[in-house]
Amino acid sequence: MKPRVQSGIDVLLKGRIDLLEGKRIGLITNHTGVTSSLEWTADVLHKHPKVNLTCLFGPEHGIRGDAQDLVKIGTSTDARTGLPVFSLYGDDIKPTAEMTKRIDAFVFDIQEVGASYYTYIATMNKSVEAAAEQDKEFILLDRPNPITGVAVEGNVLEERYADLAEIRPVPIRYGMTMGELAQMFNREYGIGCKLTVVKAKGWRRKMWYDETGLPWVTPSPNLPTLDTAVVYPGTCLFEGLNVSEGRGTTRPFEMVGAPWIDGFKLRERLTSEKLPGVSFRGLYFTPMFGKSVGEICGGVQLHVHDRRKFKPILTGLNMIKAIMDLFPGKLEFKKGWTRADSAEETLPAVDFSFDLLAGTATIREQLLDGVEPEEIERGWAEDLKAFQTKRRKYLIYS
Repeated sequence: MKPRVQSGIDVLLKGRIDLLEGKRIGLITNHTGVTSSLEWTADVLHKHPKVNLTCLFGPEHGIRGDAQDLVKIGTSTDARTGLPVFSLYGDDIKPTAEMTKRIDAFVFDIQEVGASYYTYIATMNKSVEAAAEQDKEFILLDRPNPITGVAVEGNVLEERYADLAEIRPVPIRYGMTMGELAQMFNREYGIGCKLTVVKAKGWRRKMWYDETGLPWVTPSPNLPTLDTAVVYPGTCLFEGLNVSEGRGTTRPFEMVGAPWIDGFKLRERLTSEKLPGVSFRGLYFTPMFGKSVGEICGGVQLHVHDRRKFKPILTGLNMIKAIMDLFPGKLEFKKGWTRADSAEETLPAVDFSFDLLAGTATIREQLLDGVEPEEIERGWAEDLKAFQTKRRKYLIYS
């Protein structure tokens, strides 16, 4: 069936290829950069008679998406095209002058997931900066936000934490596409890049990814389905706790738990909260890697029955508060950034990894002080409203 939506690469191939003609192209992409017929963008551009593709750049998880999170990646040669692959998740996150001496323009084609935690946004941000500094064009092939471009939720990242994450101050769930973010970053922060966004054709802001007709390609090893992406803005916060976020299971981020949690007791408490759009199932699981590997964990699985009403970040905070109340003294906020499932520390040192994820220390402090999640939510309302006003200028889809 013909998809209802055409992503930026399809639009480029059907009528905008002139943007690339006569230029040496460096492609920033990974396994998610595919056409609607599932051809890899790098393959398509490499064999196109009007395109001179000279090198590739890969983000976290690598050009093929086969590396686990926080694994540093080195420079390599792509087996299919024979082109050099420069890593943007190793010693450098920003393309260097040495990397870009063989190109005139960047082309960017990566699928993001709609939450500020994802390092693909940082890759885009730093690459736009590099393009401006090195006088290169930047052509971004846009893709839908899989969890819609309507809902905006969560606190706006404080400047310090946004800088540490290599992005700009945005809320956890920002309700924008990568192209819209690039335009906002470029203009609001005076980057001055020669930026062109090739819009996705036919996408409307209220669309979820499964309404686009486009094939779902797992954005990273631990985000296997759209269901995972829906809950991810809330349950990714568990990465900063001594509670498994479900890595090492077939339902990462949809299941959370720990060996010391009674999942059925937790389910009863969360059900009583009557959180919008979601139900909880008590369960036990044994992670094959990550936190509590090989141990039986009690916990809950989130079942979202109305994703338009569901508020993932408020739900995540309620889950954390419930665990703190039900199992006093057991929940811990993890120091620094190194995780149990990480071989080495690869992100800037912080006092608590939860703070880097949340973009503030305030939420952790409020939870420790017993503040109710609904009150925490009210506390970020003013900053969120200001962001929405700024955001409105850069929305390019109806």
